[in-house]
Amino acid sequence: MKKSLFVKKQGNVDFTFLTTLIILLIFGLTMMFSASSASAHYMYNDAFYFIKRQMFFALIGLAGMYVASRIDIQTVRKISLPLLIVTVCLLILVLIVGEDIKGAKRWLKIGPVSFQPSEIAKYCVIIFMATSISARKKPITKFWTDFIPYILFCAFIAGLVFLEDHLSGAFTVFVAGMIVLFVGGAKVWHFCMCLPPLIAAVIAAIAFEPYRLKRFLSFLDPFENYLGDGFQIVQSLYAIGSGGFFGLGLGQSRQKYLYIPEPHNDFIFPIICEELGFVGAVFMIVLFVILIWRGIKIAIEAPDNFSSMIVCGIIGLIGFQVMINIAVVTSSMPVTGMPLPFFSYGGTALCFQLIAMGYILNISRYSSKNAIQ
Repeated sequence: MKKSLFVKKQGNVDFTFLTTLIILLIFGLTMMFSASSASAHYMYNDAFYFIKRQMFFALIGLAGMYVASRIDIQTVRKISLPLLIVTVCLLILVLIVGEDIKGAKRWLKIGPVSFQPSEIAKYCVIIFMATSISARKKPITKFWTDFIPYILFCAFIAGLVFLEDHLSGAFTVFVAGMIVLFVGGAKVWHFCMCLPPLIAAVIAAIAFEPYRLKRFLSFLDPFENYLGDGFQIVQSLYAIGSGGFFGLGLGQSRQKYLYIPEPHNDFIFPIICEELGFVGAVFMIVLFVILIWRGIKIAIEAPDNFSSMIVCGIIGLIGFQVMINIAVVTSSMPVTGMPLPFFSYGGTALCFQLIAMGYILNISRYSSKNAIQ
C-alpha cells in the first residue's frame, strides 16, 4: 500500500510556540497597516492597499502552515533535490525576465502577483544542507573535502541572489547555510578559516558599488548629510526617540507621513517605537525571544538530526534577520535591506515564513517526549 504524505501523529504541537507565532502575526499585520496607511493613501489613494495584499499572502501562508504541520516530516527530505533544482531555475529566470524595480531584478511577476525567488532560496538551502549532512556516514572533520564543498554550494546560491543586486539577501542565504553547517558538526576553526575571504568579499561588494559605499559612509555620521544619504536613518532615529516610554499611540506616528521612505518595509521598527514606545518595542523583542527559545527546545527534542538541523536553520534565520533589522534602524550598522520577520511588508517573505513555522510545529509533534513508538 502506498504511504500517504499525511500521517496521523501522536502528540500535540508546541502550544507556546504556536501562541507566540499567532500573536506575532497579528501584531505584525496591525503595525504594518498602521505604518503603511499614509504611504498607501498617497501612492494609490487607498489606505488599505498594502494591508489587503499582505492579508492575502498571510492567508495563503496560514494554509501552507497547516499543510506543513500535517505532512510526513520525511517528505521534505525526499523533495530537497527537486526543490533545489526548481529554486536555482527560478533564481536564473529572475535574472533574465525578472521585474526591474529601482534598478534591481528580484521579482518574478505572474499576472497581478509578484514574488521573490530569493525568499524561497533561504529555506531551500536549509533543507538541502540538512538532508545532505544528515545522510553523511562520517562527521565533518576535514576542511577541504568535508567543509569547503558546502561553502561553495552556499556561495553559489548566494551568488545568484547577489546578481539580483540584493546583497542583504545573498548574505542571508549564506548565513542560513552556515547555521545548518555549524549545527551539523562543522568545527569553529573551519569558519575562522573562511572569515577573512568572506570579509574581503563583503568589503569589495560595498566598495565597488557607489550607492552601497554612500550608505556605508553615511552610517559613520548620518547627521553630516541629513538631507541626503543620511536622511532615512536620521528620520528613523527621530521616530525611535519621539516614542518615549509609552509611545504616541497606535496610528499616531508622524514620521510615517512620508518622512521615513516606505516605513512599512525595512524601517517598520521605528514606527513601532514611535507609536508604542519603549514598552511596545520590548514587547515585540520578547515575543521573538520566546519564539526562538521554544524553537531551540523543539530542535533539542527533535526525533533526528535532520529535523533538528532544519529547526535550527529556520529559527537561526529568523533571529539573524531580527538582529540585523534592529541594528540597521538604530544606526548600529550600515543601512541594508533586511526585513523584520512577520512585520515588514512582503508577501513572499511572510508566506514562506509561515510555511516554515508550520514545519517546526510539525516536528514539535515528534518531540522526544511524545514520539511515536
